[in-house]
Amino acid sequence: MKYFAAIAAFACLAFANAQVIPPITSCATGSTDITIDTFTLEPYPLCIGESVCATGNGTLSTPVVDGATLSITGKYLGRVVYTDSHDLCELMGDQGHPCPIPTTLTSITACVLVKPSAPANVPVVLTVLAMNGNGNVLFCQTASGVLAQICPP
Repeated sequence: MKYFAAIAAFACLAFANAQVIPPITSCATGSTDITIDTFTLEPYPLCIGESVCATGNGTLSTPVVDGATLSITGKYLGRVVYTDSHDLCELMGDQGHPCPIPTTLTSITACVLVKPSAPANVPVVLTVLAMNGNGNVLFCQTASGVLAQICPP
């Protein structure tokens, strides 16, 4: 009987510790080159020093061209506590989709390292902004209360 109680206790603990990413919404103030239907981050919570993959599914109205960038910002109490930026064409090339990326592509995944400077267990407002090489906003997505943690090996 103690064995079943222990299993039940571990199951309850695992369920209580399971975390769901906060809602992700558009932060674009104007038109974008990608209409995002769904946007996800995996894994969640983010693991400091490990890769996180952002996946956007939607409709691309203009090809993604050289010079496209991906910027990540984390704010806590209105102050910037995390920044990172990448060449989006390089990230997409690593996924087998070099620029120019045609409008027929309906899912974009970019994986980046969560830098060791990321604050652990601090709920940040995370903003992911992608700019096309032509100067247009590809997308802007944001979520409040996003956590990064030191994950077990």
